[in-house]
Amino acid sequence: MPAVSPAYAPTVGFDLDMTLIDSRPGIRACYLALSERTGVYVDADLAVTRLGPPLAEELVNWFPAADVPAVADLYRSMYPEYAIAPTLALTGAREAVAAVRAAGGRTLVVTAKYEPNAKLHLAHLGIEPDVVVGDLWAEDKARALREHGAHIYVGDHTGDIRGARAAEALSVAVATGPCSAEELREAGADVVLPDLTAFPTWLDTHITAA
Repeated sequence: MPAVSPAYAPTVGFDLDMTLIDSRPGIRACYLALSERTGVYVDADLAVTRLGPPLAEELVNWFPAADVPAVADLYRSMYPEYAIAPTLALTGAREAVAAVRAAGGRTLVVTAKYEPNAKLHLAHLGIEPDVVVGDLWAEDKARALREHGAHIYVGDHTGDIRGARAAEALSVAVATGPCSAEELREAGADVVLPDLTAFPTWLDTHITAA
């Protein structure tokens, strides 16, 4: 973990899908449009129950592996039209980012999502992190977390915990995604919160104890 100064102002990373935003309605709409465009059935309702890993890991369930790169490019090109407007901020998301700023810290979003589309979501919802880094999953997220000196990484998936641990950052998990609180604890989260509404109070206590 990066060194903690006497005046501790933490750098906090956040995952995006199902941590800061509920992208299920938008992603569902995009998968339905993709099915219509390609003529290939995708169970959109099933797909949105397992958000987190890279897009290709979902697409290979529906398309031949050789077609996945081209289909992924098509999906990403369709995404702004279908997925941005229906997606909502999760309860407490804006307040969590604001709490870090109020403490004098910096925020970054590190996500497996295609970075331009991640930025569109954040801009649409008025969530303004200092840095956005896309296209990183699980342990690979540690590259961005280390580069920006993250002390804490907040996510909803066991893959986010793996990324935090690889970066030697404190892993704060929220049970708002596909993984239960028990699964998050078993994966090694340092802290498990029910959702981001609990984050500002936790952060204040954490800073006071540092």
